Amino acid sequence: MNKRIEMGKAVFAREISVLSSLMNQLDETYDKMLSEIMNCKGKVIFIGMGKSGHVARKIAASMASLGTCAICLHPGECMHGDLGMIQKQDVVVLISYSGESDEILKIIPGINRIGAPILGITGNAESTMARSCKVVQVMNEVKEACHFGLAPTSSTTAVMVYGDALAVTASRLKGFQKDDFGVLHPAGALGKRLITRSVDLMRPMKSETFLREDSTILEAIESMLHTATDLAAVVNEKQELIGIVTNGELRRKLSGKDISTERITALIQYYPVFVDVSSMAEEALSIMMERNFHALWVVKEDKPVGIIEKSEIIKYGIYL
Repeated sequence: MNKRIEMGKAVFAREISVLSSLMNQLDETYDKMLSEIMNCKGKVIFIGMGKSGHVARKIAASMASLGTCAICLHPGECMHGDLGMIQKQDVVVLISYSGESDEILKIIPGINRIGAPILGITGNAESTMARSCKVVQVMNEVKEACHFGLAPTSSTTAVMVYGDALAVTASRLKGFQKDDFGVLHPAGALGKRLITRSVDLMRPMKSETFLREDSTILEAIESMLHTATDLAAVVNEKQELIGIVTNGELRRKLSGKDISTERITALIQYYPVFVDVSSMAEEALSIMMERNFHALWVVKEDKPVGIIEKSEIIKYGIYL
């Protein structure tokens, strides 16, 4: 095997081994950490320095996206005013593998004065930081994947996964749902899929453009020209959708003959496929992809209100 590939795999193997070992170390301390986060009435604030600071930002971002209000602060900035962002009802999580980072230790007295409980994640149970925490998660015997055994590698991965475990578990216990996730991610493709309904992307249609079973072919043509669509709705006396007439059917029927005064009865496709206003746009797209349709009628209480087109859904950024 290529030596460089072997080196890469060795890093994977070391970090996987560390994660496996730490998973088996999870005990009541993890549960206490989780309880503090679940019971927090304010923000969960993560603070770390250096590589731990990068990890802190990632954990805070993941936690916030999964329904727990969380932010990350830089310890240096905390020394110059950002401690004002911490309130008594918040929970502060300090991250330092050594537990002796000078920048972290300097802000502990200020946090204590504010009154916010301090939690910690460290590899040193006897550290100054650990002794200052209400609850501290100690990660024992983490061997870095760095070939010198010095650069934060396995340790930062372990803390990040631990943070993911806290974020995901808290989210599940809070009953956070897909719709909630979509609300917090409105600009992303996933968020659009989760919150965009068919009614949001449909083209509204007026009732005067609808056809009846006794409408003429000429009226069907006029309806399609007026609405710039090739999918005319056929409704009953209650304005409920009972069928559709397609441009393709009209073209096949005309075939060079003047039949504009004929009725559309023979062209109606009864029991058409449609979507409700409450349906998601993703659902409409799935139906159209499966059946090779380019558009569907959207109905409300069985009455057609608009047309949603496959091209518009994809243009909006929703894909399957």
